[in-house]
Amino acid sequence: MQDRTTPSSLSSLSRRIVLTATAVGASALALAPAPSAARSRSRLEWLISRMSLEEKVGQLFVARVYGRSATAPDEADADANLRELGVRNAAELIRRYHVGGVIYFAWAHNTGDPHQIADLSQGIQRAALGRPTPIPLLISTDQEHGVVARVGTPATLMPGAMALGAGGSGADAREAARIAGVELAAMGINHNYAPVADVNVNPANPVIGVRSFGADPGAVAGLVAAQVKGYQSAGIAATAKHFPGHGDTKSDSHHALPTIRHTRGQWDESDAPPFRAAIAAGVDSIMTAHIVVPSLDPSGDPATLSHPIVTGILREQLGYDGVVVTDALDMAGVRQNYGDDRVPVLALKAGCDQLLNPPKLDLAWNAVLGAVRSGELTERRIEESVMRILLLKAKLGLLRRSTFTSRQEVLRTVGAKAHLMAADRIAGRTTTLLLNERGLLPLSRRSHPRVLVAGADPASPSGTTAPPTSTLARAFADLGFKATPLATGIAPTAANVEEAVSAAAGMDVVVVATYNIAADSPQRTLVSRLAATGVPVVTVAIRNPYDIAHLTGSGIAASLAAYGWTDVELRAAVRVMAGQAEAVGRLPVPVPCAEDSARMLYPIGFGVGY
Repeated sequence: MQDRTTPSSLSSLSRRIVLTATAVGASALALAPAPSAARSRSRLEWLISRMSLEEKVGQLFVARVYGRSATAPDEADADANLRELGVRNAAELIRRYHVGGVIYFAWAHNTGDPHQIADLSQGIQRAALGRPTPIPLLISTDQEHGVVARVGTPATLMPGAMALGAGGSGADAREAARIAGVELAAMGINHNYAPVADVNVNPANPVIGVRSFGADPGAVAGLVAAQVKGYQSAGIAATAKHFPGHGDTKSDSHHALPTIRHTRGQWDESDAPPFRAAIAAGVDSIMTAHIVVPSLDPSGDPATLSHPIVTGILREQLGYDGVVVTDALDMAGVRQNYGDDRVPVLALKAGCDQLLNPPKLDLAWNAVLGAVRSGELTERRIEESVMRILLLKAKLGLLRRSTFTSRQEVLRTVGAKAHLMAADRIAGRTTTLLLNERGLLPLSRRSHPRVLVAGADPASPSGTTAPPTSTLARAFADLGFKATPLATGIAPTAANVEEAVSAAAGMDVVVVATYNIAADSPQRTLVSRLAATGVPVVTVAIRNPYDIAHLTGSGIAASLAAYGWTDVELRAAVRVMAGQAEAVGRLPVPVPCAEDSARMLYPIGFGVGY
């Protein structure tokens, strides 16, 4: 075992490093007031020098783990951990692999109610502080809001990125991120993988879409910078993703290895500005993409494994020296050309710092150890990344104050009334009205009291919100309308269509929630058949705003874009339809004609008012 005798000049750090197990729960990394940057780096250099190689390598990994508890997960979660990780719970994971971070997923049963999340975070940090070198963890998640939200109600759910892009307010984007960050911090989550900095210039993009703020690089850059500042003002780390830009792909890097054909000049003009803005805003971390960009690196390697992209462009040309985290290493995009033992080594050689969610942690961890012992990676290279990670932990206060939250803080902060009201206010400035034939909208309870709400009911992003048709109907009912929900699905059958047509009889208006309509989508048949009844039809695009391009000539009377289907976005759309709010949202992306993508149906900035 290494000698951990503490030099007198580092006495304050030593008091933290040699905490006994009984002291762990009461005081976490209780350093003196924050030292200067130079002194902090010197202390961290000393700390790194006392770490074993296994501890250093462990700091690079951000691992998944199943369960609601750090020490006592449900039996099924313990079995999943044994099967995939070789441990029963998060505490064992931390002891065995010395990991520097953990990522929360809803499917891993990490994100139940806020108190459970906070208790899990506390258990994880207790386990981390019980190690020979007691360094707290970065606890991360993807809480982008909108269509990607790992933490659900009663936490505050904000409008997603493209909705904020439609609102166009940097102040709203920053406030949404600040509130989200404060609530995450109260639950012990200190690292958020948001905002998305991709510029969505491809309507066929299957993985980004409304996760992006829009298609205008300058507008996206401004909103990315605003959200970086918002999250980080709340005391958590923000992450700009997915470098060098995932906005112009036709395939999903979860399932394939996309290629972006932008020239270097196009990349500079279209993809780079949001990342430059994030760096200028002081972003704590940047996530790489599993995409090939031949103009930046002709090797055919994905950006995550590309030294020319990560080191040559991000580090050297853009001047970024913060933490670089890979996108998840279990995704197909990074596993196509190399085995799971090579991917983490190549990511480190490219210049990445954190290795996120490898499919086989034991294999990846040992592969990095082996690469150091063989000389393929130097220990100094490992230490460079460990230093960046520890500097981020120090910046977040993890090395000088308690890492623990309290039940009172959760109760006071998560889902606070002021936060929920702010979410509704912000959402109220995002809905975009694209079509309003003969002034049908706003609807009146006197002229159109009976509303049928039909359409798609995709699963809740967080697993905690109601089906869209039910949420829309309830919002209409709250405003005094007689609303009836009828779920017809993303791919309505002939029977679904007939049921909806029958239900439309006697109604004053039909509202149809549409979801990513394509040329061959049966949703088009549903809308056309409903319009043919003579009852006015209003469509609400609850994901991508391009649906209207496939509905020209269908006979609809009005159409809106909500950009998401969480309650806050749908309530905002209903308030606009009912005239309780102005239609002030403007398209942050162009909508091309379905028959000819070179012709624009609606340009960026389009929107109809009352």
